[in-house]
Amino acid sequence: MEENELVSQKELSNEEIKNLIYTIRGKQVMLDSDVAILYHYTTKNINKAVKRNIDRFPEDFCFQLTEIEFRNLRFQFGTLNTKANNGDVTRKYLPYVFTEQGISMLSGVLRNEIAIKVSVNIMRAFVEMRKFLMCNGQIFERLTNIEYKLLEHDKKFDKVFNQLQQEENIKQQIFFDGQIYDAYSIIIDIIKKADNKILIIDNYIDDSILKMLTKKKSNVEVVILTSNKSNIEKLDIKKFNKEYPILNVSKTNKFHDRFIVIDN
Repeated sequence: MEENELVSQKELSNEEIKNLIYTIRGKQVMLDSDVAILYHYTTKNINKAVKRNIDRFPEDFCFQLTEIEFRNLRFQFGTLNTKANNGDVTRKYLPYVFTEQGISMLSGVLRNEIAIKVSVNIMRAFVEMRKFLMCNGQIFERLTNIEYKLLEHDKKFDKVFNQLQQEENIKQQIFFDGQIYDAYSIIIDIIKKADNKILIIDNYIDDSILKMLTKKKSNVEVVILTSNKSNIEKLDIKKFNKEYPILNVSKTNKFHDRFIVIDN
C-alpha cells in the first residue's frame, strides 16, 4: 500500500483502545473505522486490503454487521456515529468488524511499521478485555437477567395500561364531589364484567355494596375484606348468599385504601 494512503492520527492509549472493543455474536471485535484510525489508514483502504486478500479473512476473522446489529451498537453507545473514517466521508455501507485474529492478520497484510507496532497494543487490549469479561462474567449474567425481567415487567405494565386506556373498560378514572351516580355506574360496570371472582377491599363497607353485587353474574364468587368498623351485618350476608351465592366476608386491618379486583 502506498505511503500517501496513510492518514495522520494521534496515538491512542491502551485504555482508549479497550473502549473500542465490542462484543458481537459472542466475539470481541473492533469496527473497521476504529481499526483504520489505529492503523492510520482510511476505512475504505482497510476494506480494500481485506477484499484483495479475502482468503486470509474467514468469518471468524472478519464479518459484516447486519442492520440490526449496527443499530443496536449505535443505540448502546451514543457516541458511535456513522462516519467511515476521520469525519470526511459518511458511511454508505454496513461496517465490517475484526476479531483478535483478524487484527493480527490485517497487520501482516498492510505490512507497515505503524500497523505492526499498533497491532501489538491492540492484542494487549484484547487480552485485557478478555480477562475483564472472565472475571466479571457472573456480574454481567446477573445484569442480563435483570434486564430480561425488567422487559417482562414493562410488557405487563404496557398490557395493563392499554386496558386502562380503552374506553370500553373505564370511562373515567377520577371523580369529583357530586359525581355520585357516575362513580356508582362505573362500579356496576366493573362488577358486571367479572366472570369468576370479585375481590372488594373496603374498611367502611355497608349493605349498599350488596345491592350493587346483585348485578354480578350468577356463578361469580365474591370476597370482601373489610375492618371491624364496617356496618355490614351477618344477617345481611346470610340473606344475600341464599339468593346470590357465593359471598364471603373477612375482617382485617391491613388495608387502608379501597379496591375492586375482578378475575384475579
